[in-house]
Amino acid sequence: MAQAHDTLEAVKNYYGEVLKSSADLQTSACCVAEAMPAHLSAILRDIHPKVRDRFYGCGSPLPPALEGSTVLDLGCGSGRDCYLLSRLVGPQGRVIGIDMTDEQLAVARRHVDYHAQKFGYANVEFQHGYIEDLAGIADASVDLVVSNCVLNLSPDKPRVFAEIFRVLKPGGELYFSDVFADRRIPAPLASDPLLLGECLGGALYVEDFRRLIARAGCQDARVVSSSPLAINNPDVERRIGFVRFHSMTIRAFKLDLEDRCEDFGQVATYLGTVPEHPHAFDLDDHHHLETGRPMLVCGNSADMLGKSRYAPHFRIDGEKITHFGLFDCAPPSPTPAGTASGGACC
Repeated sequence: MAQAHDTLEAVKNYYGEVLKSSADLQTSACCVAEAMPAHLSAILRDIHPKVRDRFYGCGSPLPPALEGSTVLDLGCGSGRDCYLLSRLVGPQGRVIGIDMTDEQLAVARRHVDYHAQKFGYANVEFQHGYIEDLAGIADASVDLVVSNCVLNLSPDKPRVFAEIFRVLKPGGELYFSDVFADRRIPAPLASDPLLLGECLGGALYVEDFRRLIARAGCQDARVVSSSPLAINNPDVERRIGFVRFHSMTIRAFKLDLEDRCEDFGQVATYLGTVPEHPHAFDLDDHHHLETGRPMLVCGNSADMLGKSRYAPHFRIDGEKITHFGLFDCAPPSPTPAGTASGGACC
C-alpha cells in the first residue's frame, strides 16, 4: 500500500507541478506524433489552446459510432479528449472525465463554459478520483471507456481493469492507447519518478497485459495499431534503453468471448454506414472490412461486430451452430515481445 501511495504521489507531482505543458516532457513517449484523423482535427481547432497545451497522450483512442453514447475518460487530465468526445457523442450523449491531479482538473473545469458555447450544448463533467476506484460510476452504465497514455501510470493495474469491466455495459467497449514494453521493467526503474512520469517505468509487458485483461473477463483484446517509441533522450536511453517500447492502441469488449478464435462459418459484411468510414472499417490491425465485401470471420469477431454498438453497421451471416475447428486468424506482424499478442486473434 505504501509503495502504491508513493507511486500515485510521484505521478501527481509530475503532472501537477513538474509539467506545465507538453514542451516540458523529457522523452517522446507521452506525446507520439500520430496523425489525427481529419474529422478529429477539425474538432481540435475548437478546443481551447490551454487545454491542448496541457495534453500528454500517446495516441488517438477515439473510436467511431459514438452518437448518444455515455463515455468515461480515465485520466482525463486537462480534458482535451473529453471535449473531442463531447462533439462525437452529441447533445444526447454524456462524457465523464476522471483524474487525480488537481492542477489538471482545474484547467479542464475552467473551460467547460467555453466549450459549451462553442458546441451549443454542455454534456461534459469532471470528477476528482482514482482510476483504481470508480466508486462514483454505477455498474453497467458506460458504453465506452477510453484512456490516453494513463493506465501505465497506475500502481494497481489489475484493479483498474476490474473496475473498467464493472462499469461497462454488456457489449460495451474499452478503447485505449498506452505504452507497452517487450519485457517486465526492473523494480528500481519502475519506481523512478522521472521514468514513471514519462510513461516508461509503468509500461506493461505485453504478455502481462494479456493475462491481466483475461483475468478481468476479456479473453480476446485486439491490437488496433502499434508503433515503436524512440526515447530521444540520451540520459534516459542509458538507463532504460535495453527495453523496447511501443505505443499501442487496444480495443476490448465486454462480451462472452472464447480464448481462441473458433470457426463457425460466419461472415461479416460492413455496410459502409459509419460516416467517417464510408469505404472500410478496421476492427483491428488484421481485420480490414471493405464496404459491401463479405469477410469470413471467427466467432469472436462476429460477436464484436454484431453484439456491440457497431451492430447496425454490419450484416452477420451464420450462427454458432456448426463448429469447424480453429479459425486461421493471425496478425500481420509480431508484437514488441516477438510473439503473437493480445487475445485469441491477436
